[in-house]
Amino acid sequence: MASGGKRALGVWHRRSGKDEVCLHWAAICTQRRPATYWHMLPEYAQGRKAIWAAVNPHTGKRRIDEAFPKEIRASTNEQEMFIRFKNGATWQVVGSDNFNSTVGSPPAGVVFSEWALSNPAAYGYLAPILVENDGWAMFITTSRGRNHCKSMLDMARTRDDWFAEVLSADDTGAISKTAIEVQRVEYAGIFGQEAADSLIEQEYYCSFDAAVLGSYWGKELRVAEAEGRIGRVPVNPDLPVTTAWDIGVGDSMAIWCFQVYHDHIDVVDYYENSGLGFDHYCEWLDERGYNGIDYVPHDAKVREPGAPGARSRIQTLIEVHKRKCELVPLQSIADGINAGRRTLPFARFDAVRCKRGLDCLREYKVKWDAKKMVFLDTPDHGWPSHGGSAWRYLSVSWRSPMRPHNEPEPELFRQITELTFDEWRDFGTDDEKAARA
Repeated sequence: MASGGKRALGVWHRRSGKDEVCLHWAAICTQRRPATYWHMLPEYAQGRKAIWAAVNPHTGKRRIDEAFPKEIRASTNEQEMFIRFKNGATWQVVGSDNFNSTVGSPPAGVVFSEWALSNPAAYGYLAPILVENDGWAMFITTSRGRNHCKSMLDMARTRDDWFAEVLSADDTGAISKTAIEVQRVEYAGIFGQEAADSLIEQEYYCSFDAAVLGSYWGKELRVAEAEGRIGRVPVNPDLPVTTAWDIGVGDSMAIWCFQVYHDHIDVVDYYENSGLGFDHYCEWLDERGYNGIDYVPHDAKVREPGAPGARSRIQTLIEVHKRKCELVPLQSIADGINAGRRTLPFARFDAVRCKRGLDCLREYKVKWDAKKMVFLDTPDHGWPSHGGSAWRYLSVSWRSPMRPHNEPEPELFRQITELTFDEWRDFGTDDEKAARA
């Protein structure tokens, strides 16, 4: 970076000094080039504890005070974790869960701390800004399974304009083996031996193959990879492409796209975005010819404020966008997670089109209560939760497309008393329908 590099990825073991290196690099940059700089954690709330208020145990000083001496500061905003320097540069702690709500000029340098746990959409949003600003980005992390961090590492190792490095505790010698083994015993007491071994491999030896702690479906996905069920899966033009949605409000929306065979499903595509209306997602599906049944969760029955006639979301999809929607069978989260686990052995995934979705499935995990030191009964609502929820909905619905969709019985053989109100309203000639209306 000091020689002019703009992108660097360091997969370094726990307690190797990753954040210190980047804090001091950011301090140098603020004085060389007055601009906006960010230090980004996976969640905004983490930033205060891990960076802003953190104390270096070796010196007893706050980490930010060591990196940014008060003599070069013009002001410090404790509430917003924001520093303005005398030369006009600024530095701030932000979260990958709120990066697009940060007010101010766009950054010229960003540290993505704990990158493997961060929302990868954050870099997708910021990358064009950094290119325009001739800015830099540093990604620091421990490994967390084979997700977007591993993909970025593989890419970075093939490019001359990236720095990429993996450093385990064996490489640095910064942590003694005795200290690591003490940590292993403590982990075993909390999580059990198998999870403890995975954590040690992940945290101190930078293993990308270690199980993600609390992952609901990590084991099943590793089996799918080993069996070659994650690769190239073409779309069969003779079968409809069915979809399963997770619908957010002012949040991400996720859609799995799949085709059903008699003995398995082909998951051919995945799409996720945020801050956009149904027209965007329906256009995306229509462009690809994905016009099978759309399985949507029960919150699709909620009426949309401002919609003509206060339509529900499912009405908007059906009446405005001409989609064939059905509500997902009502199941508890636990039942949906179990269904997701049972569905994975029947699924083949297109590795390219489903990459983001597969990352979500690998990282979808149970929520950990750090204060009580227990796993909770609910999923962690991080960035993988949208894809994970949509997979739950797919898993409780995917056998339904084996039957014809809403195939009506011949009208000739049905008594009028057997018709529903909607069937009665739509029965007969146009003139008869108009008379009843």
